Amino acid sequence: MKRTFSGVKPTGHLTLGNYLGAVRRWVEVDQHRSDALFSVVDLHALTVEHDPARVRRLSRQAATLLLAAGLDPKRCTVFVQSHVDEHARLSYLLECTATDGELRRMIQYKEKSVRARGSGESVRLSLLTYPVLMAADILAYGTDEVPVGDDQRQHVELARDLAVRFNQRYGHTFTVPRATHPAVAARVMDLQDPASKMGKSHENGAGIVYLLDDADVVRKKVMRAVTDSATDVAYDKAARPGVANLLELLAAATGGDPVDLAGGYDSYGALKRDTAEAVVELLRPVRERHAELAAEPGYVDEVLREGAERARGMARPWVDRAYRAIGLLPAA
Repeated sequence: MKRTFSGVKPTGHLTLGNYLGAVRRWVEVDQHRSDALFSVVDLHALTVEHDPARVRRLSRQAATLLLAAGLDPKRCTVFVQSHVDEHARLSYLLECTATDGELRRMIQYKEKSVRARGSGESVRLSLLTYPVLMAADILAYGTDEVPVGDDQRQHVELARDLAVRFNQRYGHTFTVPRATHPAVAARVMDLQDPASKMGKSHENGAGIVYLLDDADVVRKKVMRAVTDSATDVAYDKAARPGVANLLELLAAATGGDPVDLAGGYDSYGALKRDTAEAVVELLRPVRERHAELAAEPGYVDEVLREGAERARGMARPWVDRAYRAIGLLPAA
């Protein structure tokens, strides 16, 4: 059975983009057909200014939402990254394998460092090196497949490059992973800015549908979505990104095809209403199950404890082998 790894950062409340771009596939496909691990990658939340209490709160919320979405701890491993030391152990070895140039070329580093400097903040070294930690997250488990959204493709490519380079220099140690992507809505765009992805950390949440938004809030956000000045409904991602985003959301929520769906509408209002209702119904069971799990914090804690224990057992042999391969003296 193939091994799958993926994770979510607790840098903000999880969004519809997280769900359609990754989590739903984890639930419906990956946990059933592979030896799957899904992690709340909390160490990645430390690369920018943060409130420690908020990181802890969002980490628990993210774990609870993963379970509410349908991840089954009897079928897969759900855990918090910082509870498994092997991630940090392996990250340093991979820092000794990566180059400064390839990390500075990472798109997210370029974007986030510019924003940090623009707001008068210093740029933390971890913002440059966190893609190496992400590679360690993946390689520590002998991962075959990494189900991610399109925006994370570059990070998986780095993990592949580092695995190949390490294997060539020190002997075959790591499995070389590959990224997998859902067919529709792999990259959900902001409803108010369809040129930007729907991200957790945007200051203005008007274009972001959060998984815990109530139904009326979801409806308002979708009904206020940016479209364009044309009068007909057509699917054209390049020329009409706002309408294309709505059609992709409707397709992802209903199982339809964006091009086919466009032919059934002669007004933006009807498209928005149907998209809003489809999204409300898509998220309803997740919100209801989250409320049940939030009332049982002991259950979530137990899942995370058992998940971390299983993850440690899987990661330790891979990381110990890497330590030997690179030339470190084993502990007596």
